[in-house]
Amino acid sequence: MKLAKYGLVLYIFLALPPVANLLESIMIVHMHMQMPLLVASGFLMAGFFQLKFPNFLEKWNSNGIPGIILFVIIWSYWMLPRAMDEAITLQVVELFKFISLPFLAGVPLRDSWKKLSSIGKDIVYLYFIIMFIVMAWIYIGSESQLCNNYLLVEQKTLGWGSLAIAACMIIYLLQLIFIDQSEFE
Repeated sequence: MKLAKYGLVLYIFLALPPVANLLESIMIVHMHMQMPLLVASGFLMAGFFQLKFPNFLEKWNSNGIPGIILFVIIWSYWMLPRAMDEAITLQVVELFKFISLPFLAGVPLRDSWKKLSSIGKDIVYLYFIIMFIVMAWIYIGSESQLCNNYLLVEQKTLGWGSLAIAACMIIYLLQLIFIDQSEFE
């Protein structure tokens, strides 16, 4: 329950208007810091929901696949430039962001990850590598402004940040393949 309290404190902190406005004022911070932190807050709070609603989560997410699909759909939606733009412009979309990322992405992620097979985890991991590469290609390669609320230079910075994340994920994957993990256990 301690983790759930930390998740709730993180969620409340991120929802404070000055904090939300600060994090949303820079495009790369909005996408690569605020949104993952919202998912992390839901991930931390998931223990509470697992204790309070064990039958519900076990019924609809017994093998982890429905929860991970919901997580991937919600996360992929928030990677779209239009979604980020509307989150700044429309308060109802901002509210949806603060509900969907923690509760429809973070909670299912924690509930699903331990239930997934290693092949399922690998598929999700590869999806995210491909997604970050495609997002980098879109944000770096586009000569026009994709988000009305951000400058073109911020868009390019976000693209390079996405490419850096993809590179780090690939390096991690390569070290898992080529380094014997039993030496470190």
